[in-house]
Amino acid sequence: MINNNLKIGFIGAGNMATALIKGLVQSGTYKKNQLFASDMNKQALKNISDGFGIKCYPVNTELVREVSVVVLSVKPSNMREVLEDVKADIREDHLIISIAAGIPIKMIENIIEKDIPFIRAMPNTPALVLKGVSALSAGKYADPGHMEIAVKIFGAVGETVVVEETLMDAVTALSGSGPGYIFRIMECMVDAGVSSGLEKEMSRILIIQTFLGSANLAKDSDLSVSGLREMVTSPGGTTEAGLAVLERMGLKEMISKTVEAACKRSVELGRIQS
Repeated sequence: MINNNLKIGFIGAGNMATALIKGLVQSGTYKKNQLFASDMNKQALKNISDGFGIKCYPVNTELVREVSVVVLSVKPSNMREVLEDVKADIREDHLIISIAAGIPIKMIENIIEKDIPFIRAMPNTPALVLKGVSALSAGKYADPGHMEIAVKIFGAVGETVVVEETLMDAVTALSGSGPGYIFRIMECMVDAGVSSGLEKEMSRILIIQTFLGSANLAKDSDLSVSGLREMVTSPGGTTEAGLAVLERMGLKEMISKTVEAACKRSVELGRIQS
């Protein structure tokens, strides 16, 4: 049910804020007059205003005074500056949601210096096509009602999971950065198709649909991903031959170290910004 009183403001009008606003408007979760955005980039504000018909502000403090939920959709490197700018206008009845990678709730609490509810979120870029997944962690002053609001916001662009904040760096490394790993693998497979004699566009279509179909099959099937892999791997067949090469080259260790490196960097970003 739509809360006709709740007003949600996005500080930062980049890709993720645009995706969230798009999802909220298209799903009817909230009305256009309940959504607001602010950004120093006038073109970004114009794009959101023209695209979704919501009210925009060139000054962050004006937005904060207007809304009850503030979504911090700014780069981690800009977080401290933005918080210092708006902290005087943050009220105790505000709910603050941050989607900045690596920024712990404690850092935001230390800057704002008020006992108000915070929720840390980690969405990923498939949210741009309403197929994302977002992990949510609650601060000590956030109650189930606050989490319900966050789930509704991020549920408009895909799936949501609730995790302890101690797991957010792992989430960032796995699903937050995951699309980047997948796109790189797709690039390599497209190139491999070309090397095998296919036209590049044909190879691209085959790979995109293969990834899309495989993901949907994994989501809808009762089998585990291991079971699905076994199902398509006939003894002595082509898939088995290809997988044998991946195993010899250490695919599992490679993926493990990839996620480990991203997780380590997420931890470092939090320390740097703190």
